[in-house]
Amino acid sequence: MRVDTISLQLFEAAARAVAPYVLRTPQRASPGLSARLGCDVQLKLEMRQHSGSFKTRGAFHQMLALGDAALGRGVVAVSGGNFARAVAYCSGILGVDAMICMPENAPTGSIEATRGYGAHVELLPDAVAAFSRADDWVERGRTALHPFDNAEQIAGNGLVALEIMQDCPAMTDIIVSIGGGGLIAGVIAAVKAVLPNARVWGVEPDTAPTMRRALDAGEIVNIKPASLSATLSAPFVGRAALDLCREHLEDLVLVSDLEMIAAQQYFIQHEDLRPELAAASTLAAAERIKERLPGDARLVLLICGCNDSAEDAAGYAELLRASGAQL
Repeated sequence: MRVDTISLQLFEAAARAVAPYVLRTPQRASPGLSARLGCDVQLKLEMRQHSGSFKTRGAFHQMLALGDAALGRGVVAVSGGNFARAVAYCSGILGVDAMICMPENAPTGSIEATRGYGAHVELLPDAVAAFSRADDWVERGRTALHPFDNAEQIAGNGLVALEIMQDCPAMTDIIVSIGGGGLIAGVIAAVKAVLPNARVWGVEPDTAPTMRRALDAGEIVNIKPASLSATLSAPFVGRAALDLCREHLEDLVLVSDLEMIAAQQYFIQHEDLRPELAAASTLAAAERIKERLPGDARLVLLICGCNDSAEDAAGYAELLRASGAQL
């Protein structure tokens, strides 16, 4: 299946396929953020999904589409965090042998969780080495799963947008974080199929601007990410995401690590949530664009994951205090 063939009907088919395995995550209004940003704000709590992020939807859809023969050979995936957790979780449910190639600097919590779900983990020096090692496993017979540049993964990821629009049919704007681009590709495809006039905004760290570099160059660019957010530190974006963002993205907002930390602390202190930095980046972006949002806007912040540990969040908070920055 090519990404340019993803239609509303295919999203609906994907939803039926994964329905027995995934959660319909909650969505709630945020009076505090509505007052702060000057428009109606809702939070889509995809952080409540199995394995702690949106990745589980796409991982199930990608794996189910492969069929028994391919899954029977075992799968291999590359991830610095959330996709590793998702594939490990899905493999445990489906009874599939999974090998996950992870960079050595992946969060300890993600490495432990991936092993805890029953997957094998192989640690490599960096993401480039992890992708190379995964190729070796494919040559040995395992079936490759891609963390973001795969049509089934993208269609599965985009199911979160269908739920958002069911819960907020008058949505005018949505902000989505970008790592490798699989989430925003799915959201753009789904939103434009249902609410073509809604605006989709992207956000990524200014120290991991994979999509920004790709849009500026008109082609995929390899970078060396330097953000504290491991889940927004893909070394490149997928072709499908680049094409969809080039055509449909309202704007791409770059935010600093400190802005993401400040947003994370806001959620902890005022919303009783602890999203990971990647998820909190949507609030950081909203602060940047609030003057561009009319008072009658219906804004959704996609809170995509919660896999920063309490210790991570405390350490980030200390960095914020040391910087003297304000929430």
